[in-house]
Amino acid sequence: MFYGKTGRGKTHLAIGLGMRAVERGMSVRFHQTAELVLQLGKAKRDGSLDPMLRDIGRADLIILDEFGYVPFDIDGARLLYQIIAGSYERRSIVFTTNIEFGKWGTVFADDKLAAAIIDRIVHHGRLLEFTGQSRRVSEALMFGRTTAEHLPEPKEKTQEQAGTLPD
Repeated sequence: MFYGKTGRGKTHLAIGLGMRAVERGMSVRFHQTAELVLQLGKAKRDGSLDPMLRDIGRADLIILDEFGYVPFDIDGARLLYQIIAGSYERRSIVFTTNIEFGKWGTVFADDKLAAAIIDRIVHHGRLLEFTGQSRRVSEALMFGRTTAEHLPEPKEKTQEQAGTLPD
């Protein structure tokens, strides 16, 4: 569980972990959670839910980004629960969120469903809290900042380092 306010690097780290997992031969699925819930609902309506769940179920690692940012209806929450419950003790899931557990009942439109999901997450899970200032705000062009301000100053090279020795 990667938890913290917006702009602290949760998604960045989750993507990095996913890329490292792929480099090591693992199968990874990355989803923005709200988009996944919409895709699951569409798949259910058009009869392709089982193949979609099988595909997700083949992954060694599932990354659910922006978990809980957009509330789900009860049907969407139940579909997402299928993925989480189906992954329990079978594969790793990384969640990125800025929503504390106490508010998940609102996100899932069902306190009992949220409790069941939380129960599975905390059993084997780890919580990483991301604190500090938003990286995007600290580099915001709107506030007259540039990314160059955050880079170290270049050091002058000696002529030997530059490869241009005098005659």
